[in-house]
Parts: sequence; C-alpha cells; structure tokens
Amino acid sequence: MKFSCEKTLLQSAIAVTSRAVAQKSSIPALEGLLLHADHQLTVSGYNMQTGIRTKVSADVPQGGDIVLNARLFGDIIRRMPDDVVTFTSDEKQVVHLHCGDADFDIVGLSAADYPDLPEVEDEYAVSIQQKVLRSMIEETAFAVSTNESRPVHTGALFEVTDKGLAMVAVDGFRLAIRREPLEKIEGGAFSFVAPGSALNEVKGICSDTEDMASVTLGKRHILFEVGDTELICRRLEGEFLDYKNAIPRKNPVSVIADTKALIESIDRVSVVISDKLKSPVRCLFDHDKVFLSAKTGNGEAKDVCHVAGDGGGLEIGFNNRYLMEALRYAPADTVKIELNTGVSPAIIVPVDGEENFLYMVLPVRLKSVE
Repeated sequence: MKFSCEKTLLQSAIAVTSRAVAQKSSIPALEGLLLHADHQLTVSGYNMQTGIRTKVSADVPQGGDIVLNARLFGDIIRRMPDDVVTFTSDEKQVVHLHCGDADFDIVGLSAADYPDLPEVEDEYAVSIQQKVLRSMIEETAFAVSTNESRPVHTGALFEVTDKGLAMVAVDGFRLAIRREPLEKIEGGAFSFVAPGSALNEVKGICSDTEDMASVTLGKRHILFEVGDTELICRRLEGEFLDYKNAIPRKNPVSVIADTKALIESIDRVSVVISDKLKSPVRCLFDHDKVFLSAKTGNGEAKDVCHVAGDGGGLEIGFNNRYLMEALRYAPADTVKIELNTGVSPAIIVPVDGEENFLYMVLPVRLKSVE
C-alpha cells in the first residue's frame, strides 16, 4: 500500500475519525484507525456504537488496507512539518512515513481484524443545512439525560413531518425543543432517537455553512452525511416521552426578560452555590422586576433583574444550572417566561419570530423562609 497526501488534510481526517475510536478495547484493532486506499484515501474510526469515516484526496500508486494505532498515528502526523506525507506499508504491516526531513517506521495491524461499519438502508432521508443542524443539536443536546435507567432519554428525538424537523431532549428535570422547516423530505414522516454522544460528534463535523447535510434512517442505524464525512450510529429504542402533552401552555403569568441580563443576575447569586453546598435560586416575580436570591453555608446572595410584566408576587425556585443553560442556549436576545404556580413547570420561549425554540424547566420546592 502506498499513497501521498497533504499533511493538513490527513491530520484533519485523523482528528475527526479518532473521535469514534475506542479508548480501551479487548479488540486491539478498535483502538486504531482503518486506512483504505484506492483512488483516494478513506480513514475510519469505530467503537461498535458510533463509526466515523472520512474521505481524503490522495495520490494512490498502490491501494490497500491497514489499521494503525489512532493515538500514535495522530501524534506522528501532528508533529510532522507542513508538507506532503508519503505513506508506504509492506506485507508484514510495517509502515514507513516520510514528510520533509522526518521519517518514522511503525507497525500496523491487519485490516482483516477490523469490524465492518454497519450498512444503513435508506428507508427515510432528510436534508438540512449544516449550520442549522449544528445549531439545533447545540440548542437541545445539553438537555439530554445522562441517566442510563431510561436509555431512550440519553438521546434526542428527531421528528420529521410535513411541517419540518423537531428535535427534542428531556432529562426528567427539563425539556428542550427546537423546530426548523425543511426543504426536502424523502419517504414521508418519520421519527427516531439518536444517542446524545453521537450528536455531539455530528455537531463537531458540521461547519458553519449553508452546505447541506443529510440524515438517513435505517432499520437499526442512522447515517449522518456531512461533506466527505459519514457518521453512523445505532438508533435508541424505547418509548420517548409524549412531550406534546407534557408542556403546559395555559399559564396565567408571563414576563419578558432580557436574556443576557437575566443570565448575569442568576450567575451573580449562584456564587454561593457549589457542588457541596447546593441551593435553589429563589425567584420572586413582582411588577416589572424579579428578585433573585440564594443562601448556603457559604453565605447569601441577592440581586434584582428588571423584566416587563407583572409576576403577581409568584415565588418559585430553580436549579441555577438548568435555568442558566436554558437562557444561554435560547437563540434570542429577549425571552418570554410563562409561569403558573410555584410548583408548576416554567416555559421559556423567544419573544421575536416563530416559536422555533421552547424550553421547559421543573421548579425546585422551596423551604419556607425562616
């Protein structure tokens, strides 16, 4: 096997595919990257859950396959000068790497030991701009559950209908929804749950461009195609929360807040809260302002944030991180906060434009003030 290609292209392909390489595995080949050369070079990483493969333009005088330890190969290529890398391997899996004045000899593994990445039958498919897909993942994946007792909630629900794509994440304390119209749907309406860990990798391979990414649903796997890179992951099975009926929208209290100002106020009162000393942020919604406070063994913090609307003296407590994340990921400078009682969920939606983002957070029961 012999090929040569630009160091920067090879380095970027290794960086992307290494994200799907198993850190430790009983199968040594899974700690490596599969290199396949024909008219171009294909680099693949796979940990039996998620696989990433990407194509690299290369000059290939002699095709072939080999597996190289991902960490070692990545470290070598990263340290090489910015030039053309020449790669040669023999029948004993000994690899010679040459770039500029640098030379390395390392030993690879047979590609026969590398498991095949799953094939995805294209039952249903949808296309969406890369930057839109990236922002949709960013604005929902933070609310994906990390609790393995309900595996289906460790992923985000994709729901494709004639109205567009809705992405939903829920973890038992909060729920995030992001909606977007779609240009092209193949095969009609469909839905699936993609693992949160795989979606973070999809976010990483999407660029901030209007180039299209495609999502294909197979019987057991999902394929994300972004430019020259493919990510294949397993679908999560199970009954996802009936989110449409879980969101209360007839809320008598609503206030409008400047997103940045409210984040800063929560951040200030959160100073006394730590992992050891937990406390809810107490919010008292009054006329045109909200009084925020938190009290722990570290001390007490208070702040006031000006809002538009009358909270009618409603007092409610929130986990500071859950509330702050909702506001941080809300794609709007001003948000509407809908409330009902001190023990009912709060709904946060953008003030301007369509309701393409909705966040629901459950309150924390407050102890009465001594």
